[in-house]
Amino acid sequence: MKMHFCIPVSQQRSDALGGRYVLYSVHLDGFLFCRVRYSQLHGWNEQLRRVFGNCLPPFPPKYYLAMTTAMADERRDQLEQYLQNVTMDPNVLRSDVFVEFLKLAQLNTFDIATKKAYLDIFLPNEQSIRIEIITSDTAERVLEVVSHKIGLCRELLGYFGLFLIRFGKEGKLSVVKKLADFELPYVSLGSSEVENCKVGLRKWYMAPSLDSVLMDCRVAVDLLYMQAIQDIEKGWAKPTQAQRQKLEAFQKEDSQTKAFLLSSCLKKMISEKMVKLAAENTEMQIEVPEQSKSKKYHIQQSQQKDYSSFLSRKSKIKIAKGDCVFGNIKEEDL
Repeated sequence: MKMHFCIPVSQQRSDALGGRYVLYSVHLDGFLFCRVRYSQLHGWNEQLRRVFGNCLPPFPPKYYLAMTTAMADERRDQLEQYLQNVTMDPNVLRSDVFVEFLKLAQLNTFDIATKKAYLDIFLPNEQSIRIEIITSDTAERVLEVVSHKIGLCRELLGYFGLFLIRFGKEGKLSVVKKLADFELPYVSLGSSEVENCKVGLRKWYMAPSLDSVLMDCRVAVDLLYMQAIQDIEKGWAKPTQAQRQKLEAFQKEDSQTKAFLLSSCLKKMISEKMVKLAAENTEMQIEVPEQSKSKKYHIQQSQQKDYSSFLSRKSKIKIAKGDCVFGNIKEEDL
C-alpha cells in the first residue's frame, strides 16, 4: 500500500539564542505526523546515505545566506519531494535508521514519553481486546502483539493491518486511514483530530484470490468472516438480492465451510465491481501486501481440512489447540 508524505505548511521559529529557524509540518496520508527542522532531516539523510549510499534521492542543499520567501517555499517543496521519493524504496522503509528517526520525531512532536500503556484493538465483530504496549511501539510491533494475543498465524501478518476507525452516531463506522508500519498507533490515536477514533484490526488487501491463502488458519478465517459480515451490515459491500440470500443461507450453516462459501460469494461481488470500475478506468491497479514482509504461507492441498463449528458473527474468537502457533485467547482477554 502506498503512503503519501506532504509538507503543506512551515513556520518560522526562534531558538533559545534568538536565532531563526523553520519548522516543517510533515503530514502522512492527510494527517499531521510530526514537525521537524531542516537540520534534523539533513542529519537523517546523512545517516541513511551511510547505509544506502547513492541510491537515495537528492536532498535539498543548505543555504548559507538568509532565505527569501521564494527560497523557503522551494525548500519546502524539495523536502516534500524527498520524503515521497525516499519512501518508495522498501529496503529504506524497513531500516532501523528510517524507523527510529520517525519514531522519535512523532514522540517529540506530541510530547509523548516512552512508557508502558494499554491499547484497545477493535475486531471486525466490534468486540475489543486490550493489549499492553510501549508508547513507542510501531504499528508493525503492535500487530505482532495482537496476533500473539488472538492466535493469528505469524506467517499471515502481512495480510492484515491496523486502521484508525471512527465510531459515529447510530453505530456508523468509517475507516479513517491505515496506519503505516513505522507509525506509532498510541501517538496517532491520541493526536488525531478526528473524534471517536479507535484502532481496529482488518484485512487490507483487495484481491479476493488471496483469501484462499488464509484458509488454513482458523483465526484468519474467523477474521475474514467477521469482516465480510461487517462490510455488508455497514453498507460497505452491497450484494444483490440473490447474493444476499446466499449469504444468509451461509450464515445459517453450522459448519466452518460457510466461511469459504461466503468468501467465494463476496469474491464474485468484488469481481463484478472491479470489472465495472476497470471499464471506467483502464489504469486502475489493485495493490496487494508485500510478500517480503511475511514468509510465504504454504497450503497443504493434499491434507484434508477439519472444518467444524465456525463462530457466529457476535461470538468471541477461540482457537482449537494446535490450529495456530500462538495458543488460545482467554475469555477475560476479550
